[in-house]
Amino acid sequence: MQITARIERYADQGRCVAHSEGRVVFVRFALPGELVRIELDEPHERKDRFWTGEVIEVLEASELRVPPAWPLAGPLSDGGGVGGADLVHVSLPGQLAWKSATITEQLRRLGHVEIPDVPVERISGDEENHGLLWRTRIELIADEQGRPSMRRRGTHQRVPIDTMPLASRALLAVAQDHGIWNGGLEPDAHVRIAVPEPRGIAADSDGIEAGGIDVSHDSSLRTAIGENYAILVDGKLSAGSDQLRETTTVDGRTFSYRVDGAGFWQMHRRAPLVLLQHVMALVDRVLQGRRTPVIWDLYSGSGLFTLPLAVHAPSTRMLSVEGAARAVENARRNLGDMDIHADQVKALSGDVSAVLRHVPTSLAHPDVVVLDPPRAGARKAVCRQIADARPAGIIYIACDPASLARDTAALGAQGYGLADIHAFDIYPMTHHVETVALFTRGGNGR
Repeated sequence: MQITARIERYADQGRCVAHSEGRVVFVRFALPGELVRIELDEPHERKDRFWTGEVIEVLEASELRVPPAWPLAGPLSDGGGVGGADLVHVSLPGQLAWKSATITEQLRRLGHVEIPDVPVERISGDEENHGLLWRTRIELIADEQGRPSMRRRGTHQRVPIDTMPLASRALLAVAQDHGIWNGGLEPDAHVRIAVPEPRGIAADSDGIEAGGIDVSHDSSLRTAIGENYAILVDGKLSAGSDQLRETTTVDGRTFSYRVDGAGFWQMHRRAPLVLLQHVMALVDRVLQGRRTPVIWDLYSGSGLFTLPLAVHAPSTRMLSVEGAARAVENARRNLGDMDIHADQVKALSGDVSAVLRHVPTSLAHPDVVVLDPPRAGARKAVCRQIADARPAGIIYIACDPASLARDTAALGAQGYGLADIHAFDIYPMTHHVETVALFTRGGNGR
């Protein structure tokens, strides 16, 4: 079934809102203000509260619409539909506006706070690379012929691919070197490729061609990567190293991290640097030169924030908590590599809420809490436990605006208000966005 409708506003999950026959329609590949033809998803019933669908024809286009930079990720009607880039039809400035509007609206609707539009910062190099070449981790599945592929949305069909335009140059160089795009995989094999970004290698926008991305000239890049990459097939190492080395720099000091090839790390090639610098600036704002702070780092992973926080002040004491036991093992090794010991940083594995019920007295009253929860957010219980510890500031790193908004309301109920908020577009071409918020007791401004 097809309908014609005027697109009204942004919605969630990279969709926009229209109305038809008094019913809400969530529309993919649309932009506010446009008049479009929409193919409704099956099944759709007259009694449904809402419908979903996809643009098949643009009758009146927004000035923010552009031809998809990666057509395979565009609309099904144009031969696309593989997913992974749901804003591929939106200009780069339009993507920032979309994400700002989404965060601001979610905070208003779910967080019960009225603020000006949230600033969203584009990451250095992304404009030159046209929003491509940023992912340091990708996952693929082999089709029936053993070719790397991605699933077409709404079907079981696997679409073979011969490149991945969102992948970083380093990852593409490794994939090409190992013949990933040539196939030869076992049907249904799950392939993960992880390649830490080599620091000190100049990034440029050369090699982006209409037919793909040429990395054949990147010999210096391949040399810089060395064996610091992982290709895993069905969870088992096929090439490279099980354990990878990531690096960041803050205030001229370099931090090195061991992370598992199969484990979590910020995906954008520059995200660890950008987020860390911003978070540390907010920590400075909260601590105001305090030399003996107590800091909590919750949902701490392999220690991206833990390491710089631990050495930020001369006599810092810390509690870090992470649910993934393997990540905590790596965090402890990373701390040990810097001669930071358990008497300074207590790195614990477990459910955050459960751990916070039994915090040692010496760490029970943090000056600042940093938390980077999963997409579902910290939720009310953890927000209440943090507020009960009465920190001077809470720095919340969020990958989902709705979860951040719900937790904003939860913290607000405990007397903590939004004092600062800034977002980073570390997921170009997608609706995802990373937001960093500072909450203080009674805070009410940016």
